[in-house]
Amino acid sequence: MHAQPMDTAPESQRQLHKFGGSSLASPDCYRRVVDVLTGHAKAHDLIVVSAAGKTTNQLIAWLAQLGKDGRLAHETLQGVRAFQQDLIENLINGDHKQQLVDALSADIATLASLGETALSDSVQADVQGFGEVWSARLLAALLNQQCRQAVMLDSRHCLRAERAAQPEVDRGASWPLLRQQLSQHTQSHVVITGFMAQNQAGETVLLGRNGSDYSATVLGALAGVRRVTIWSDVAGVYSADPRHVENACLLPLIRLDEAGELARLAAPVLHSRTLQPVAQSATDLTLRCTQAPDSGSTHIERVLATGRGAKIITSLDDVCLLQFDVARGQDFQAIKQELSRILSQLKVQPLATDYQDDQYRILLAFTAEVVASVMAQIQDAGLSAELKLREGFNMVAAVGAGVVNNPVHCHGFYQQLKSQPVEFISESASGLSMVAILRQVHTPALVASLHDALFQAQRRIGLVLVGKGNIGARWLSLFAEQKSHLEKRHGKEVSLISVVDSRNQWLDFAGIDPMQIRDDFDDNGTPYFDDEWLTRLLNHPYDDVVILDVTANTSLAALYPRLAEHGFHLISANKEAGAAPAEQYHAIQHAFAKTGRHWLYNATVGAGLPINYAVQDLRESGDHILALSGIFSGTLSWLFLQFTGEVPFSALLEQAWQQGLTEPDPRDDLSGADVVRKLVILAREAGLSLEPEQVKVESLIPPALQSLSLDAFLDNAHQMDACLQERLEKAQQDRAVLRYVARLEANGNAQVSLETLPSEHPLAHLLPCDNVFAIESQWYRENPLVIRGPGAGRDVTAGAIQSDLNRLIGRLH
Repeated sequence: MHAQPMDTAPESQRQLHKFGGSSLASPDCYRRVVDVLTGHAKAHDLIVVSAAGKTTNQLIAWLAQLGKDGRLAHETLQGVRAFQQDLIENLINGDHKQQLVDALSADIATLASLGETALSDSVQADVQGFGEVWSARLLAALLNQQCRQAVMLDSRHCLRAERAAQPEVDRGASWPLLRQQLSQHTQSHVVITGFMAQNQAGETVLLGRNGSDYSATVLGALAGVRRVTIWSDVAGVYSADPRHVENACLLPLIRLDEAGELARLAAPVLHSRTLQPVAQSATDLTLRCTQAPDSGSTHIERVLATGRGAKIITSLDDVCLLQFDVARGQDFQAIKQELSRILSQLKVQPLATDYQDDQYRILLAFTAEVVASVMAQIQDAGLSAELKLREGFNMVAAVGAGVVNNPVHCHGFYQQLKSQPVEFISESASGLSMVAILRQVHTPALVASLHDALFQAQRRIGLVLVGKGNIGARWLSLFAEQKSHLEKRHGKEVSLISVVDSRNQWLDFAGIDPMQIRDDFDDNGTPYFDDEWLTRLLNHPYDDVVILDVTANTSLAALYPRLAEHGFHLISANKEAGAAPAEQYHAIQHAFAKTGRHWLYNATVGAGLPINYAVQDLRESGDHILALSGIFSGTLSWLFLQFTGEVPFSALLEQAWQQGLTEPDPRDDLSGADVVRKLVILAREAGLSLEPEQVKVESLIPPALQSLSLDAFLDNAHQMDACLQERLEKAQQDRAVLRYVARLEANGNAQVSLETLPSEHPLAHLLPCDNVFAIESQWYRENPLVIRGPGAGRDVTAGAIQSDLNRLIGRLH
């Protein structure tokens, strides 16, 4: 049953302030707490306190020494008394001082009277709770001395809970008791002991690890306070432990489920039980620093997170693994389900889980604090698996809503861990964390490197697509599919910021969804004149901008030097620049080299085949190219492979044009001009000097069709049929085939022409659209290096653009 919150201060709703042991560790600490309350609390606010300093640890040590070493136990208890009495004598004046000293002496006498006999759990709980009683009693007296009216309240008078591994406060039973107590003190501070409750038998029940924080939020929720502020020696939640990461920053806001994930991962600043009452009430939770109350804070917002990546890097040492090995032949999935049921029943969550289905193995990571208890309870449950405890592990985790879907953060996390002794990496089912379990690492250094990798400013790259026809449209779809993988691979943010066609430009520096271009371009495009589209890009906010030229536009190729001068990188499927007169070609190369920009153009030859890179690599490795030959046109390869005489050549040409296998104007293919451009580009990559006019070219276009418009040419393409049909029949009579072949020798002799080749010739046996490039060099003289594959089509060309983009982004630092 959930209790209804009360309103005990109608004139102004109360808040609750909780102070931990480090905030009460000395007389100066107590004075600082009073200053904090003076500046940040109203007169009727509630206060919850922990035991001062290390008092609880000392009492636990005293309990352990009883019956083993009476002298040491006596010294420990006297040390506790001396510490508490020193606090009283340095803080309290007059008669109140003696009253507190007398009360302390009575408590110490009570403890000393327990003797050396075995103590029950309830008595041991009584002993451990004295620290909170002393803190509450002393702080209430100090506040009264400072003219801030205060009373001390033992939480056992108002909180009810039964003893368990993780005791939970019975809110239904506690609420009327708390209401009765607080109703008597509506105009004064009520200083309440943390950490303790009482069961139905009247025995003390300790609320466990972080019990004081838990009792604070429970009391706050029951009292209906507006806010609970937990004051400690840190200002709140940082992006990493500020003791180890110099540039860790305080997070002013984290969402409730992010805080819960941090608590699940045993982050010391929060505990999952502390958050439960917050999630189930209207109470806000804030974390602040007692030493510097105005230095900032972290507010836990009571909504589910909708973030975009990691916010915090956390770590944990002394992690243990429970390894479950299931016998082959057993139902592994059923074992997994049964284990999940057992853990749910035990109300424990592992830090991380790894299911190794192929090995019939399950790994669960737990803190060393709880692993023995969990292991014992699982063994008692009789799970049908061999259970082994493995110790000596560490954990690092990236926490934040959406972290598992953030490609940059995922890439950074995995990159930093690739050289580490990783046992396994898992993503939380909630998507709030990525967790790595490692074998014996120095976690502070690893946390620092992860923090730098994930939270340093991400390099932002803007893409501009010029040309949205067949190839451009296909690349847009490919980019939409690959964007997250590209960003994850390189740890950079990549955005499409502009699309340009022959008349209009869509520009949005915030980024454009590539899948919207087809339907929304006309509505969002703005007309431009000449190179106005380029001028509009100059004020971009990106670290790098890459122009993707998928046109066949000569005037755009003429702009390439200006692109470099403006600091843009370039990826080109446009062959005009690579095959331009040598003076223009070298001017473009010089412009990009001078500005340190990149110009990649593998898509200009062979579509997706890496022919440019192969020739370039041979040359840079010290080889010398002696000759190049092959079928350089995927379009003509497809046409002459399909051309068997059964279908007119012009009909095949129409089909290829409709499928996007040709250049925008198929005469660029049929005239040999496209093959010439490819041959010139390859020759220059090979270090050979070749101008387009030096290539001897056989055109397949009748002169009468050369100057027609595109539509008129396609309407009259049947005029090519008779000549080509005659050449085909002659080749068939000789058991030969027709292939359009390019050849270049080191002496500069170059030609492209339709050749009749024997049916057994290597260039005779192709697949549709295949390109074949044969490279003869000093290293490959007797047996040429052959690269073969699809050389035409929107898919492979778009893939070549994407390949160059991937390569270029990898070069940007």
